[in-house]
Amino acid sequence: MKLLLLGMSHRSAPVEVREHYAADDSSVEAALRKLSGHSEIGEIVLISTCNRVEVVVTTQNPDEARVRLTSFFRDELGGGVPVPGGGSLEDYVYLYADQEVVGHVFRVASAIDSMVVGEPQILGQMKDAYRASVEIGSCGPILSRLFQKAFATAKRVKNETRIAQRPVSVARVAVELARQIFEELSDKKALMIGAGEMIEAALFALRREGLDALRVVNRTRARAEELAERFGASAHGLEDLDEVLKDSDIVLSCIGGSGHVLDAARVSRALASRRNHSVFLIDIGVPRNIDPAVNDLDSAYLYDIDNLQEIAFSNEEERRRESAGAEEIVLEEQERLAGWMVALRAVPTIRHLRARAEAVRQAELGRSLSKLDLSDSQAERVEALTRSIVNKILHRPLARLGAHKDREEGLAVVEEARALFGLDDPEAPGAEIDSQMMGEKSEPESAENAAGPEVGGSK
Repeated sequence: MKLLLLGMSHRSAPVEVREHYAADDSSVEAALRKLSGHSEIGEIVLISTCNRVEVVVTTQNPDEARVRLTSFFRDELGGGVPVPGGGSLEDYVYLYADQEVVGHVFRVASAIDSMVVGEPQILGQMKDAYRASVEIGSCGPILSRLFQKAFATAKRVKNETRIAQRPVSVARVAVELARQIFEELSDKKALMIGAGEMIEAALFALRREGLDALRVVNRTRARAEELAERFGASAHGLEDLDEVLKDSDIVLSCIGGSGHVLDAARVSRALASRRNHSVFLIDIGVPRNIDPAVNDLDSAYLYDIDNLQEIAFSNEEERRRESAGAEEIVLEEQERLAGWMVALRAVPTIRHLRARAEAVRQAELGRSLSKLDLSDSQAERVEALTRSIVNKILHRPLARLGAHKDREEGLAVVEEARALFGLDDPEAPGAEIDSQMMGEKSEPESAENAAGPEVGGSK
């Protein structure tokens, strides 16, 4: 079983491309079910956040799975329409396999690969993605192990390094940008569109900067009221948006759904009511919540999530120094999981090799005994002889497979054994036994038993 990951992030694609392939909460389940209906795909987890869209799968046919994942991005997530701005989808995605997948997932969970190193929101978003896959049954034992180890790695990074001290989120960077533009925030009025984690982080940061006039607008007024109460803000439904927009100096939006919550016409009317006093808008939604055309309006200054990256880089030097220690933790945990993955692959290989050898032994012995006139005791001695010969031939290969099952380099040994003994060749001697093994399930913990020296019973 192989691991594959196809994805795009802030490192590979601009926001106008990422938003085109983003999956919101309402579409994740349908997307997972559609992808899981293909035989080349095993387990699946789909991660879709502001800064990345990634699909992690297990597969027995990596080449076919890669084609399927590309098609899934293009036709299901992207709706089958051309990539915004031209170019090819392949220009913006990356593909990882096996241990590359493990290392990448661990780094993402630990916020080493985030736009802002140490950003705390990503771990919660990954846990939500994992939970969604578990609930619909698309995440099995292999990806469950991968993500549970990723969460444990993130906990180690948080506890053993300073990468998460004074955590900086994208929302916090947005507030820092607002402070740089206005210098003084205490006399400004801010409008938050949405009521999720990003908005909560922004409210906290604005309060810390001394800004008192805070308003929260959300599709669900009850959620806006719950959040607003905690920060001394006023709560509104979307029907109040025009009214609160016209006296807002800072607008920060991160709300789910398709389409623009703010278009150029709406903002233009608000500016007219403000007598063209400047308004600063930050759109950290993916898909974007504010029409990019707003930036063409006089007195409107619009920044999207990619515009925040430069500020994020300048604010994270200390975290980058700490990331070296975090990388060591990731590597250590990656090697531990690699041993488990090798064992998962080694146990079926050991059993497969023994079964193939036993099938060949029995077939050849049966043909020979049918041509010989032997007594029962003589036939038993011949059978014992053939069993002993096969056991001696297999002893060293099986011992080598067993000895390397808990180490990352053991994967190369396993693949070499499968190739040398033709275990993936349906025409090789003994292949008739394969169909009987299809329903068997092997656990890594039983590898010691599988590597025993005997073929066909006791000596």
